[in-house]
Amino acid sequence: MSDTSVLARKWRPKNFAQLAGQEHVVRALGNALSQNRLHHAYLFTGTRGVGKTTIARIFAKSLNCLTGITATPCGECSACREIDSGRFVDLIELDAASNTQVDNMRELLESALYAPTSGRFKVYIIDEVHMLSKSAFNAMLKTLEEPPSHVKFILATTDPQKIPVTVLSRCLQFNLKQLPPALIATHLQYVLEQEKIEFEQGALSLVARAAQGSMRDALSLMDQAIAFSFGKIEEAAMRSMLGAIDQGYLLELLYALLAQNGAALLGVAETMATRSIAFESALQELASLLHRVALAQTVPQAIAEDEPERIRLLELAQAFTPEDVQLYYQIAIHGRAEIDLAPDEYAGFTMTLLRMLAFAPSREPMVARFAPQSVSAVTSQRALSVAVMPAAPAVVVGPSAAARMPVSVSQPDLPTDWGALLVHLNLQGMALQLAKHCVVDSLSQEQVVLRLAQEHKHLQTRMSVDNLQAALSNYFARPVKLSIVFGKMEVATPAKIEHQTRQVRQDTANDSIAGDVFVNEARAGLDARLVEESVKPLNN
Repeated sequence: MSDTSVLARKWRPKNFAQLAGQEHVVRALGNALSQNRLHHAYLFTGTRGVGKTTIARIFAKSLNCLTGITATPCGECSACREIDSGRFVDLIELDAASNTQVDNMRELLESALYAPTSGRFKVYIIDEVHMLSKSAFNAMLKTLEEPPSHVKFILATTDPQKIPVTVLSRCLQFNLKQLPPALIATHLQYVLEQEKIEFEQGALSLVARAAQGSMRDALSLMDQAIAFSFGKIEEAAMRSMLGAIDQGYLLELLYALLAQNGAALLGVAETMATRSIAFESALQELASLLHRVALAQTVPQAIAEDEPERIRLLELAQAFTPEDVQLYYQIAIHGRAEIDLAPDEYAGFTMTLLRMLAFAPSREPMVARFAPQSVSAVTSQRALSVAVMPAAPAVVVGPSAAARMPVSVSQPDLPTDWGALLVHLNLQGMALQLAKHCVVDSLSQEQVVLRLAQEHKHLQTRMSVDNLQAALSNYFARPVKLSIVFGKMEVATPAKIEHQTRQVRQDTANDSIAGDVFVNEARAGLDARLVEESVKPLNN
């Protein structure tokens, strides 16, 4: 970098156009400046690093730019340059956290009586104004009630509730929002491109989430990341630096919950323990993941197109019911709050997972349910619990050979049906999902080459590949090398066949219920409604 300043200082916006986010504030201030409808006191509120002081300084330039009062200060005149460098005598900045007493405020207000030295206005920026003492607020109030025409106050705070109402009522208040991770990641990408630093998109997403809505914190973290990574910002290095949890572990947990597999749950927890992962952070990350799954279920468009985990989130949103997600989310956040009360973190974490397992909604096949006008009317006449007729045996749609592998068989004892082989591999979680979405490209005693569609590339994690390779080696009782290539699927994957079979069984169950005499009599006689989504085929 030619400029060795920290990124947060180097890339601090110099005008409203360079600001990332806070459009509602910029629009209001821009209109006020353009129409010359200026107030004497402004209050900017919001969490740290969202742009309160930055906007205040840009506003001070807009008021004092030698081209005139404008929403687009030139940045070239002496007033603009001096404000940027912190040398403008008519811009007075006060940190209220360090100057809480009334004497400091009286001294400042006395100077406000005098005309500006070189600028159009004297601008007072008071940061963390809520830290002022009661007497200091009272002293300020007198000036706010009858301000000199050449004075503008810009107050900034992270805690507006501590500011007296008498002061609030004399200010125009603007609430600055926390910046969304997607916007922070986009800005970080721009900065790194300008700095000519290589990066991985996943690393930017991690930093953006860790910043928790603060652009300043994001840029500070990126400074740390540059020093940490020796020239390239990589996702793995960022996880290490931030102590972030590998999403693969969390996804394994969710797949285990989906399968109601307690052994797999504890297996993932044990692996996390051997990697010395902080379990409190793991529960926080798990709750965050479940929140995004819930968003994907309810408002899919809320998941940005460039979200790195978008495909996985949408898949999980379809796999879980909304009730499951809400339940697991509540258990995760309560587990995190209670983890200090556990005998140790591992016990608290695993107990939370076991609680999710214990309180999960029943997975038994549901019966057809009715929603009559009066429940008591139904129960007084006849119990309306209709078991779904058993579905026909599993049917594979298409030529039965669709599941067959186009394999180069070197030994006669090698299986030729990839789906049948999976039954014997005892796979769980993402390894199972990876295997189900593959077909065999070639197979021998020493090597298995699988083909995976590009849209399912996210399933190929190091953990899932290692687990699948270990299962294959165990099955063949010899070391097996596993390779995965990407390409177009010419035959159906086990996942597709499973989906087709499930759909056939569901259609059979729907037809069975629709043609049931008792069901139709109940609907006609009791004005009952069939809850169609509750119809599930019974297991054979």
